[in-house]
Amino acid sequence: MKLSPKVRDRLAPWLLTLLVLVCWEAICQGFSIQPFLMPAPTLIFKVGLELAGPIMEHATHTLMTTLIGFAVAVAVGALLGMLVGSSPIIYKALYPMLVGFNSIPKVAFVPVLVVWFGIGTVPAILTAFLISFFPVVVNVAAGLSTLEPELEDVLRSLGASKLDILIKVGLPRSMPFFFASLKVAITLAFVGSVMSETVASNVGIGYLMMSASSSMNMPLVFAGLFVIGVMGVMMYEVFARLERHITGWANRGQNAAM
Repeated sequence: MKLSPKVRDRLAPWLLTLLVLVCWEAICQGFSIQPFLMPAPTLIFKVGLELAGPIMEHATHTLMTTLIGFAVAVAVGALLGMLVGSSPIIYKALYPMLVGFNSIPKVAFVPVLVVWFGIGTVPAILTAFLISFFPVVVNVAAGLSTLEPELEDVLRSLGASKLDILIKVGLPRSMPFFFASLKVAITLAFVGSVMSETVASNVGIGYLMMSASSSMNMPLVFAGLFVIGVMGVMMYEVFARLERHITGWANRGQNAAM
């Protein structure tokens, strides 16, 4: 039975994931690898079912923390991106500072945030924000910079102000760049929140994984990793679908899977 390209494309990631899990299981069983070194997928799944309640509680907290930090990053990043992309002076003044700030490992900020705000949710939210706002800034600024000077001259000759050009032409032109940045930023936001939870929190998937690793409960650690991966894929897919729905005009003739 020959599958249609659409069905084949939908099955491909599931089949590849299944193949990886089967190979993983075979390696663990065939070489008798101890669970505290590399647990088999079946053992990880078993532990995940046994501790589904606590895992979901911690995962929900991590998801909410990540989304809050991500929302702040989108708001701040979009605003800074518009400022940087619409003004050459602001670009020259602000962009080097943003690049330098983004070059600093965000894990270095966690101890500072703990001193300022204490252990808990706030450092995780701020870490998610710090690590995910830069892609939004860069992509929005890049989208605005694609506006041709000749087009701006024509619009000004027709009586359009700089604000009119930004709102009616610049922002719509930057939407594909903006949604592309969201797909990158949401995955980075998970990195930031979980990283902070492993250092400065008493709740969340990061905290759960650190507690499990301290007792050598590697199946639970890997269960936490799987949960983070699943949440990241789900949120990525949400923004990918939004991108295809809102900016489908910019992706004609391309594979819509991205």
